[in-house]
Amino acid sequence: MTSPPQPGWYPDQRQPQLVRWWDGQAWTDHTGPAGQAPPRHDAEPIELDIEPAHDPERVRAQVAEGTRGRARGGAGGGTVFTEPVLVVNQRAKLIEMSSEYGVFDQQGTQLGAVVQVGQSTLKKVVRLLGSADQFMTHRFEIRDAGHSTLLKVVRPAKVFKSRFLVTRGDDAPVGEIVQENVFGRIRFAFTSGGEKIGGIQAENWRAWNFAVEDANGTEVARISKTWGGFARAAFTTADNYVVEIPSPLRDPLASMVVAAALTIDTALKQDSD
Repeated sequence: MTSPPQPGWYPDQRQPQLVRWWDGQAWTDHTGPAGQAPPRHDAEPIELDIEPAHDPERVRAQVAEGTRGRARGGAGGGTVFTEPVLVVNQRAKLIEMSSEYGVFDQQGTQLGAVVQVGQSTLKKVVRLLGSADQFMTHRFEIRDAGHSTLLKVVRPAKVFKSRFLVTRGDDAPVGEIVQENVFGRIRFAFTSGGEKIGGIQAENWRAWNFAVEDANGTEVARISKTWGGFARAAFTTADNYVVEIPSPLRDPLASMVVAAALTIDTALKQDSD
């Protein structure tokens, strides 16, 4: 298995006239004109990583922990929509102004990434200096291994409950993920076309593990938070999740489940820090 490329400027696959910054784990929003001297990437506040960007052994250990041996190790279709197990790992940084996540299969192969987009310099400074950014609008893109956008997730500004708007890469609407309560075991509802198509139920008030259900209340997936190690727990807010999807799901539920791991981390874990 080959290691991911080193951080650097690479040709943008969607816009050949540009180069895009690869941070070692995911494609970022930093671009510059191809054929010219690359722009300075250190012009913004520096975000300091505390661990390697990609470790397949650690991913496999997470799968064993998160599924408690339920994962059979069978191959899926090689995409975020077809794999029976997804591992969503937040990039661990000592200084963090934007959230980034790697998405892997159960063998540790990277399938894509989730990146926070539309972050102004002012918003990054607000995040660095305090926690007020939790009340602001957040925008994320779920991208495949070729950094093409598969889904977009927007969480509008909120006070107590979170709401997420899920669209496809071309902005076609998929549905909404709506937080239904604040106290007790947290619940989210999936809606599409004005109808409820499923939801998420926390197993307990600490909201570490979740059951994902369809419109009939049948469990179709599970989301489990896994231990990230001492360095992550002691020095960062980075979280890791394992998503089990035993049987293929149809859209729009399939897309909502893929977006759900990000929804949970942004709504509950990031906002609590």
